[in-house]
Amino acid sequence: MSPFSRRDFVFLSSGAALGNMVVSGLATAAEGDHAHGLDFSRSGLVTGQPKPLKHKSIPGFLSAEQIAPHHTAHYGGALKGYAAADAKIEESVKAGQPLDPAAYGALRRAVNSKGNSVVLHEMYFDGLAPKAPDPAADIRAAIDKRFGSVEKWAADFIASAKDAAGWAMLVQHPVNGKLYNVVSDEHAMGLLWMAIPLIVIDTYEHAFYIDYQNRKAEYVEKFIEHIDWTEANRRFTAHG
Repeated sequence: MSPFSRRDFVFLSSGAALGNMVVSGLATAAEGDHAHGLDFSRSGLVTGQPKPLKHKSIPGFLSAEQIAPHHTAHYGGALKGYAAADAKIEESVKAGQPLDPAAYGALRRAVNSKGNSVVLHEMYFDGLAPKAPDPAADIRAAIDKRFGSVEKWAADFIASAKDAAGWAMLVQHPVNGKLYNVVSDEHAMGLLWMAIPLIVIDTYEHAFYIDYQNRKAEYVEKFIEHIDWTEANRRFTAHG
């Protein structure tokens, strides 16, 4: 067996595999991870329903008018798309009736991409705070070691997010333990294999356009002021 625990693999994110990996491990992980601050029992990949928002609005950052359609149409839409594609594949496999290769490939890619989208949206929404608390000691020490300081990390994260077409993340790689700022231009592209997302920002226009129009840089810069560092630290320490 791998030296990583089964719990670690709940958050394993790869460009093509996050959806598949998470689906198989979520329910089991949800039963035993409460003590580690991770609770997947309300994830859409478990319940089939969108996970409720922690914050319907974040004054000074995101309005209810911005968050609501993002949560309902984009996150909810990804969940519906994932469920439909996964159900179609399952039906085909169990019935022993192979699909046309092109159709099958499209469904598999939809499971990967939309499954990733579900998880990333949940981590994005759950990782927001009305006001960012001070980073906890564990994650601060790791960031200081890797980037020199939280401020230097933030500068690099902001630069990454401004360039990202879809997502930017602070992740930890379980193979070498290092932290990375990662850019992903699509839900199933650009991620490091097995990377554990700690901080996630959605940089698609639908995440900010109502409040910021084309001022993406302003949205990204304000995001830093609304990171839930308690949640980020929970993710960081949970797999250790």
